[in-house]
Amino acid sequence: MLPSWEPLWPYRAVLAVDARDFSALDSKGMQQVNADIPPLLAQALSASNVSAHWERRVFGQHTGDGYVAGMDPEVLPALVGCFPEALRHALARRRAENSAMAPLQLRVSIHVGPLPPSGLGVPMVHTHRLLDDEALRAVLNRATPEITNTVLIISHRVYEDVFESGCLNGHFLPAQFVRHLVKVKKFRQPAWVHIPGFDWGLADPDIFEPADAVDAVSKRPTASVPGTPARLPAPAPRTVNFSQHGDDNVQAYTYHGAGWWRE
Repeated sequence: MLPSWEPLWPYRAVLAVDARDFSALDSKGMQQVNADIPPLLAQALSASNVSAHWERRVFGQHTGDGYVAGMDPEVLPALVGCFPEALRHALARRRAENSAMAPLQLRVSIHVGPLPPSGLGVPMVHTHRLLDDEALRAVLNRATPEITNTVLIISHRVYEDVFESGCLNGHFLPAQFVRHLVKVKKFRQPAWVHIPGFDWGLADPDIFEPADAVDAVSKRPTASVPGTPARLPAPAPRTVNFSQHGDDNVQAYTYHGAGWWRE
């Protein structure tokens, strides 16, 4: 007798967003942000020409400081190639029209996988793990809110599906994403980070490091101080040089080359 089987749940592109510093708002501010996010998403998705798919979204729900919903996976090229910049402009318009309000910054994650109508499943969990990545939070913590209001992270699966499909036009490039290993609880998976309008070729590799760690490294002794290690020759491009300095054993690394991968 052949083993029994059940049909696979439909594949869904899962879009999740969170507002930075939501807990710092008062109750009225929280209600305002909670009410503003769905219309902002609708504006950005309309500008990305997928408003019809958004109207047919499944398991859409508020998460307090954000929103999550599923759509047909055929919208992934639009979500990756058009939506981040459209969301950036929608948030900028909100700031211009409400100058008395604090600028709203959003973290966005996109994943894809089989999910039931309830949305309860592993792909949903992974979408939120991506959203909870500390590196993603660090980007917005460092950013000037009036300049950088959106940061996007997509799963490796989404990255491969979109860029290997050839469904993106030539105005959007893989180089606009940087690869990053996400570590949240027991979750360990590579993902790709995109900041609309940002050129990763100009990035400091410490951009994902906490500010206090960067301060500690910047204050370490240099080779000009007696008793400190001599400066080593610069490694070849696209390499990382690890070093350890000082009585507190402060560890740091120096990157040589464009693009980076850190574990």
